[in-house]
Amino acid sequence: MPTRKKMNVESFNLDHTKVKAPYVRLVGITEGTHGDKIYKYDVRFCQPNKEHMEMPALHSLEHLMAEHIRNHIDNIFDVGPMGCQTGFYVSIVNNGSYEDIIDALEKKR
Repeated sequence: MPTRKKMNVESFNLDHTKVKAPYVRLVGITEGTHGDKIYKYDVRFCQPNKEHMEMPALHSLEHLMAEHIRNHIDNIFDVGPMGCQTGFYVSIVNNGSYEDIIDALEKKR
């Protein structure tokens, strides 16, 4: 059986039939030339290829997350919606703690 070519975009290599939303997973770590590390997380709300968020809800949640997550965790680099409208990517500089991300996402204020 031939092996499948690895795609450049990490989520294109993910078998979307094997994941069960909602979930949070570390997508990857990128190291800068001066040693800084960016930790990129997949924060998935909807099951890929089964459902998606409507654009007004996605846009509102993007603004709420981008603003309020910064109240609970330092060094947030970016919060951005996925093009498939099933969740968001959250990127953090120099903080590889999965627990910090989960705690920040669970905060109510």
